Amino acid sequence: MRVLSLCLLVLAATTVDAQSPVPPPAAAIDDLPGFGRPVPVDAVRARRQTAMSRLGGGVLLVPAATIMDAGSVVIQDNDFRQDDSFFYLTGLETEGAWLLVSARADGGIDETLFLPRRVPSQEVWTGKRLGPGERAAELTGIADVRELHGDSLTAAVLSALRNAGGALHLVARGAIADRPERTRWEAAWPDVRDATAALAGMRVVKDDVELAAMRRSIVITTEAQRAAMRAIRPDMAEYEIEAVIEYTFRRHGADRVAFPSIVGSGPNSTTLHYDVNRRTMRAGDLVVMDIGAEYAQYAADVTRTVPVSGVFTPRQRAVYELVLATQQAAIDAVRPGITRADLSRIARRYMAEHSAGVCPGDDCTRYFIHGLTHWLGMRVHDVGGRVPLVPGMVFTIEPGIYIPEEEIGIRIEDDILVTPEGAEVLSSGAPRSVEDIEALMRSGRNGQENGGG
Repeated sequence: MRVLSLCLLVLAATTVDAQSPVPPPAAAIDDLPGFGRPVPVDAVRARRQTAMSRLGGGVLLVPAATIMDAGSVVIQDNDFRQDDSFFYLTGLETEGAWLLVSARADGGIDETLFLPRRVPSQEVWTGKRLGPGERAAELTGIADVRELHGDSLTAAVLSALRNAGGALHLVARGAIADRPERTRWEAAWPDVRDATAALAGMRVVKDDVELAAMRRSIVITTEAQRAAMRAIRPDMAEYEIEAVIEYTFRRHGADRVAFPSIVGSGPNSTTLHYDVNRRTMRAGDLVVMDIGAEYAQYAADVTRTVPVSGVFTPRQRAVYELVLATQQAAIDAVRPGITRADLSRIARRYMAEHSAGVCPGDDCTRYFIHGLTHWLGMRVHDVGGRVPLVPGMVFTIEPGIYIPEEEIGIRIEDDILVTPEGAEVLSSGAPRSVEDIEALMRSGRNGQENGGG
């Protein structure tokens, strides 16, 4: 009966929004492992050219990720996720591959992609893999695709260095360190550098392809927030809501979760990274849902805090509305040229000036115990530094107040795109105001009652 009840809640939570704004997912190319979501060839080709310009010439070598050992590692979703730099420059999810790019005197670049040969006996277990051939060239825009075997990679690296000169730029040196060829490359060439930071700098400002992937991961996540709000009832377990959330992710085409889902109720709402999700939610509790889908290697991160009973108490509402107003003050301040540190000062000043009568000691900033923002992209805490904002950057704004002695934990987090005019809230599809949250939760309960569950 408990299982049937959960199934009905999942169906109710995911069918009410039949007119959902979530577009149909882009299918994996050929629906084969290693091909991944389609990425326009022109986009990755332009990134490779830009990378070499930033590096100042020389030779760039980028390895793909490898399969994790399922016997020794706790794996979430699956045993492979592509290296960010390799995916950024190729759009491929193939494991064990290498990208070699070298500068030419005319300002152009030479590109070679090395792919492991296909092994039919292994593909019985793994499914068909992308091997050397025309298909790989078509997907990446790299005409020179070779089989990775023996000394083929080393020979190509040394030849490229002799022709291009300059430095040998390595990415993911930890992975490269496991290859015996590395010592031969470094012995043969005196100037070896780490290119990771340069490529990370490119990723801070998103191109149109990246933004399209992020918009999709974020709208999937806001749909999951809405589904969870409709499903929540007293005496449900936190993991039941986690199930609704992650079902919604998959239903709308997410490739995986961007991080373990946080569904923390009552006392757990005041633990920032609580993800055990085993407690039974009680009437009168608040529940913090900090969740994110990943689509085409890009993450979302959206947090909402809602009342398990469907209605905020006056005390909960007072704290909630201060957090919400603090967030809005920071969002309103977003513009090119400002820094995330500036936004943090604005948010904390606003909270301090409006704390009277809300928090013990009339100072709610004592209970705002984490940072206001973090970069968002291929990782939920993505690369980036302390730099002024420019259009195309994406980051979170997430103030919170946590009062353990009252079991009140409130966090509101949205994903923000910097525009020439200011800010676009990419995650606006998830209700934020008290009125909108309570209305959606009420509609979910009315729908279940009227549906005869």
